[in-house]
Amino acid sequence: MTGILYLIPNTLGTPGSDELSLDLVIPEEIQAITSRLDYFIAENAKTTRAHLKRIGSRHPLCKPIQEIQISELNVNTDAKSLPLLLAPLHAGRNGGLISEAGVPAVADPGANLVRLAHAKGITVRPLVGPSSLLLAVMASGLNGQSFAFNGYLPTDAGQRTKRIRFLEERSRQEKQTQLFIETPYRNSALIEAFATTCQPSTLICCATDLSLPSELIRTQTAANWKSDIATGKIEVLHKRPTVFLMLAP
Repeated sequence: MTGILYLIPNTLGTPGSDELSLDLVIPEEIQAITSRLDYFIAENAKTTRAHLKRIGSRHPLCKPIQEIQISELNVNTDAKSLPLLLAPLHAGRNGGLISEAGVPAVADPGANLVRLAHAKGITVRPLVGPSSLLLAVMASGLNGQSFAFNGYLPTDAGQRTKRIRFLEERSRQEKQTQLFIETPYRNSALIEAFATTCQPSTLICCATDLSLPSELIRTQTAANWKSDIATGKIEVLHKRPTVFLMLAP
């Protein structure tokens, strides 16, 4: 009998030093399930151990943390090695796929592993936890009936402008909210690109540090963003994880 592949949610950042703060973003039962696993597939073993240590402060781990097996799966992982990652589950052992932040397999390299698990007849069980994309849609005030995640925009300024204009037109035609993420140190450049490229009435939302004490969510027109940038009133987004949203009227 094969094991179960649990899709384990992670926090969107360190929630705080007190134990109760973890409960605000990861349900207690999900913590308990996580504590019972001794095999994980993760983007980064070191940060996963740090998360398990926080879990262990609430629910004793099934093994000492040094004995818990963590195999890494990231953008550099060869697709040919994916079957090896599932080998413990074929042997009947339950395992957890865990992301660096938020939920696995969404904007995350774990999707291919989940697909392979289905192909191999392994039960996949997603667990409840924070998703920065859904939290951003919820809080933005933009269209939550129709939205599309576009990942990263081109780093080349010309290509980025062209892509923004294309997606702004799609948003207008389909009344669809467009979502983006960016490497945090490029956040300021991206909001400036939206402010200067989009039509003045297009709505832009920045959702920063979601679920953390420093959380900041702001929705306004491209014209207002442009004005704030010009007068130095824009909040500092540098190196702070942010989801960007756009909806053209």
